[in-house]
Amino acid sequence: MKVPAPEEAAPGQDASAARVAELTELLGQLTTSWDEERRLLARRLHDSLGSSMTALTMHLGLLSQHLQEQPQRDRAAQMKGLLNNVIETNRKMQLQLWNDKLEFLGPKAAIAELVSDWGREHGIKARASLPDEDPEYSRPQGVALLRCAEEGLRNALAHARATEVDVILDDDGDQAMLTIRDNGVGPGQEASASSGGYGLRLLRERARLLGGSLTLGPGPDGKGTALTLILPKQAS
Repeated sequence: MKVPAPEEAAPGQDASAARVAELTELLGQLTTSWDEERRLLARRLHDSLGSSMTALTMHLGLLSQHLQEQPQRDRAAQMKGLLNNVIETNRKMQLQLWNDKLEFLGPKAAIAELVSDWGREHGIKARASLPDEDPEYSRPQGVALLRCAEEGLRNALAHARATEVDVILDDDGDQAMLTIRDNGVGPGQEASASSGGYGLRLLRERARLLGGSLTLGPGPDGKGTALTLILPKQAS
């Protein structure tokens, strides 16, 4: 009996698949380039503006010691306060662009700092449950994990009206799973696994490029919101 030949893909399907592959590769290159630009900009802010502001604060402190009139001292104190505000704003901008702990200490340290600072700043009980050991991740994986934590916290603050947030990183050696869950109002019908804002869509593409997945839905008890990122460890 003659075995039928396998069906060949139509020319249009081949062209569509090739186009999708090209766009996927382009997105990966753009994401990598974007991350590198953010890292370099954060470094410039630290090395240039941050160092200059710190030096100005020190010089102003030395100068104020020689001021005799109280109005002059008051003005110097106001100037020092303004400089401290600029330094703090610069620090926050650096962290939003790129967290140096991610590069030098790894995602575990970067996520721990993020959760602690975020909870203190917004007055929300935020807890981080992280592995005892420091799992090894590639830079793209580490960036994806940190961006997911940032996006989950951002959504909890902006949309969920949550009072408690848990950030949980599990790693079994084969895959990493990061979950950000809160006790807020839930994701709503408009937020599904295939929809969401710009940040979620970009994060979903990051996960897909690394062979992983991103899901957004209700918490394990049906309450609140859970954002979960799963990344296979063999992805690079």
